[in-house]
Amino acid sequence: MGRKLVDWPTFIISFVVILSVVVPLVLFPEAGAEVIADVNTFMSDTFGFLYLLMGLAIFFFLIFVAFSQNGQVKLGEEDEKPEFSTPAWAGMLFSAGIGSSILYWGTIEWAYYYQGPPFGLSPTDEQLETIQWASTYGIFHWGPIAWAIYALPALPMAYFFYVRKTPIIKISETLRPLLKGWSDTFLGKIIDVLFIFGLIGGAGTTLALGTPLISRGVSDLTGLEDDMFLRTIVLLVVTAIFAVSAYVGLKEGIKRLSNINLALSIFLLVFVFVTGPTLFIAETTTNSVGLILDNFFRMSTWTEPFAVLQGFEPTGFPEAWTIFYWAWWLVYAPFVGLFIARISRGRTIRQVIAGTMIYGSIGCLLFFGIMGNFGLYLQLSGSFDVITVLNEQGAPAAIISIINQLPFAGVMVALFVFLSIIFLATTFDSSSYILASVTQKEVENGEPLRWNRMFWAFTLCLLPLALMYLGGLETLQTASIIGGFPLIFIMFLIAWSFMKTTTGDLIADDQYEPKTIILDYKKIREKIRRRRNRKKGKEE
Repeated sequence: MGRKLVDWPTFIISFVVILSVVVPLVLFPEAGAEVIADVNTFMSDTFGFLYLLMGLAIFFFLIFVAFSQNGQVKLGEEDEKPEFSTPAWAGMLFSAGIGSSILYWGTIEWAYYYQGPPFGLSPTDEQLETIQWASTYGIFHWGPIAWAIYALPALPMAYFFYVRKTPIIKISETLRPLLKGWSDTFLGKIIDVLFIFGLIGGAGTTLALGTPLISRGVSDLTGLEDDMFLRTIVLLVVTAIFAVSAYVGLKEGIKRLSNINLALSIFLLVFVFVTGPTLFIAETTTNSVGLILDNFFRMSTWTEPFAVLQGFEPTGFPEAWTIFYWAWWLVYAPFVGLFIARISRGRTIRQVIAGTMIYGSIGCLLFFGIMGNFGLYLQLSGSFDVITVLNEQGAPAAIISIINQLPFAGVMVALFVFLSIIFLATTFDSSSYILASVTQKEVENGEPLRWNRMFWAFTLCLLPLALMYLGGLETLQTASIIGGFPLIFIMFLIAWSFMKTTTGDLIADDQYEPKTIILDYKKIREKIRRRRNRKKGKEE
């Protein structure tokens, strides 16, 4: 029965497409990296504005949906309560959507903006504006627009699964109201394969960031050399954790890891906030929020348009950061959306939108505000030269060095490393769960087949492991972003399909009341006349 549940064309095509990209990168790493880098430069320079417009469009579309009648629809039966408590739900969606990357970039991203600020500013200590943007842009990049991009695919998938009772969790299925029978053809398979390819590339990059960070922390604690052997051991340990969790299932595995994540994250943030420069962190974070609110549209649409003209020096900031991040969230969106949909039974569409955008943004704000501003304080106060360590030894060394400036440094580094491992395991746990769901014709009892989950769990490890030895993980990341370009248009179709489906069902339902009020003035005038006559009769 299990073999019949598997969507073998999608399963096989996905694996072949992944191998067709990975194998050439293994055999010809330099040539492959050069070609993919050239294509990526062309895409970001030529179509970068589309990514920015997409981000804004999705953000405002979801706000509209949340306050519309569509937002009141419950994802489940009338008396059905949410499957997970709000803290557990918030922790699971945050852990799956961010992973160990939040520990990496939340601690060090400010340093890149400090040296290469936006809007043509000069990277000097004398410019207060430069320093302010350094603490602000990371919060913006990991804020509401990012989480809106994540939330959009979750809505139709959750609606089809819990309201229409369709036992299929796929992007192609959410487009059935528009594609009709085409969802079952080669076109539907291509849409699902694009999602899987993007997820593999995204997972590879998460490994590329998380593994060196963890191994550097282990090296700092044990004195072992931070080499490829240690990184391989780290990767295998993480794989073992998320493989076991994936085998156990959603409630027992992913939920438990997410709860550990949430508790340790809160402890780490509170500890740094209390023992670090508390007032500086609070004031700088507050100032950053104000800057974002004051410059939201400027930051969302800045494309450096004059860089192509003579006499204007290009910085490449929008392409390197904002456009890249929007493309990156887009590649990950179907995966995170699928996972959010799966854990949102019993909630309304409005709750899913608000919860994802608010809880996700607040979580990232706290990490960037506390961890990032702690590092910035060390740099500005002269307590520790983070920039020099970053430029000479790399980001993992700079991050662990920042943690070493805390009280009880050894304990905090150990906690930071353990949290990184659990974060990484949670992301891959969720990824393998969703990949297994997408490569099945239907998902029985909300859980994909165990062997299918385990297959994708080890695929997520082995392919990046091979590329890690060859230095090709960044190339795979870039390739996945290029492959994810069609997702801009697929996201538009997802929004259209969702509105068409939910609005049509609402109108057909017995409880529906039209929002437009039609006034019959003849009847109104007659009622007014009768009231006046009755009033006169009483007075007489």
